[in-house]
Amino acid sequence: MSLAPSYTTPPAPIAARYAPDAAEAGVAAVTAWPDYFVAPQLQALIRRALADNRDLRIATLRVEEARAAFAIQRADQLPTVAAQAGGSRALTPGDLNLTGQPLYSSQYQVGLGFNAWELDFWGRVRSLKAAALETYLASAAAQRAATLSLIAQTANAYVSLCELNERITLAQRTVASREESYRIFKRRVEVGSTSRFELTQVESLLSQAQNLQAQLEQTRAVQAHALTQLLGAGAPIDAATITCSDDAILPAVRPGLPAELLTARPDIIAAEHQLKAANANIGAARAAFLPRIALTGAFGSASAELGGLFEPGSRAWSFAPQLTLPLFDSGRNRANLDLAEARRDIAVANYEKTVQTAFREVLDALSGLEWLARQLQYQEQNLAAQQERARLAKLRYDNGSTNYLDVLDAQRELLNAEQLRAQTRRALLASRINLYAALGGGSLSRHAAAPAPP
Repeated sequence: MSLAPSYTTPPAPIAARYAPDAAEAGVAAVTAWPDYFVAPQLQALIRRALADNRDLRIATLRVEEARAAFAIQRADQLPTVAAQAGGSRALTPGDLNLTGQPLYSSQYQVGLGFNAWELDFWGRVRSLKAAALETYLASAAAQRAATLSLIAQTANAYVSLCELNERITLAQRTVASREESYRIFKRRVEVGSTSRFELTQVESLLSQAQNLQAQLEQTRAVQAHALTQLLGAGAPIDAATITCSDDAILPAVRPGLPAELLTARPDIIAAEHQLKAANANIGAARAAFLPRIALTGAFGSASAELGGLFEPGSRAWSFAPQLTLPLFDSGRNRANLDLAEARRDIAVANYEKTVQTAFREVLDALSGLEWLARQLQYQEQNLAAQQERARLAKLRYDNGSTNYLDVLDAQRELLNAEQLRAQTRRALLASRINLYAALGGGSLSRHAAAPAPP
């Protein structure tokens, strides 16, 4: 029998749908990552990270650790049989025996035996084995969660470098244009066709663009270092060569229903296995109140002469059952049961929190997709307007209709609009990555749903 409480999955404390207008078009969330991140450059980076990332390696070793712990606990269900062999020879002085003469004695024995094997009437050992198994399965699910997180981190670092490369290209183009303007205005000052005040305005505009380029170069170097650490090994990446396009790597993802998270998100699966392990530990704590029966036995041959070990009549055996019934333990068993029940309640709360966190991450990613797409649309319109404004301001200045301050403002706003558009485009890509990860995409498609116990 088992004294563990009957297990039922706690009801998910989330709504039945993400939103009434949640998009249902796009690829399924369980698409394997090579089918979702199709850019060859990104796929190569993800494969390097999966092969050499140290955090993922630690998570994989945690699985092996839990597997070994389960094997140890499972072995307690069966007796440990060991071969035994021994011999002794002793001398007893004459004044310690009735003969008055020194007495030599010998004893030799060989056989098989087991020690303190528990008859698991109340399911204590089985409950501990079940808890170890659930802990092992939880570690395996946590390893898959780490895999999915690493894929998302690598993809986010990749698109961040794409954004920075785009912004650096825009800044370099702006610097080149303003260097040419500065050269022209400097020549005009030399020939007396314009004032030195306008030259300082052009110089200020050039310095701002150069400062922006330097800041972006530093940020790209830091991001490249972070991506190199994710990859875990090998030569540093050449950040300047990374480019990507929206449609090439990140198709839209179909969110489905919140109930699908319970079987798709590996962190939720891990939390439920931890809850089952805590539930099984309650059964072991309850069984500690009941009698425990252990058996010790041996069978073999014994003789006073080494050569007589296997002679007829040398057979020897022993059998020693032991019954232990706790009577007074200063409340130890009661406290152990209270501890197991408290940990079960903590596991329930942790499971519910994990489900709620997953639900929120999906909602955040969905809202990001919706509103960032609108922002990008508006910024495309603003960028077109700023480009036209800069062109007209330059044309008016060339015709003498306005001063250079209007050109300065128009070019500054144009650069800001270009930079903001690149940032928003990267944020939209990140929302698609985050939605894919939040839905558990690909986490089980290239792995077994649950590893086989050893």
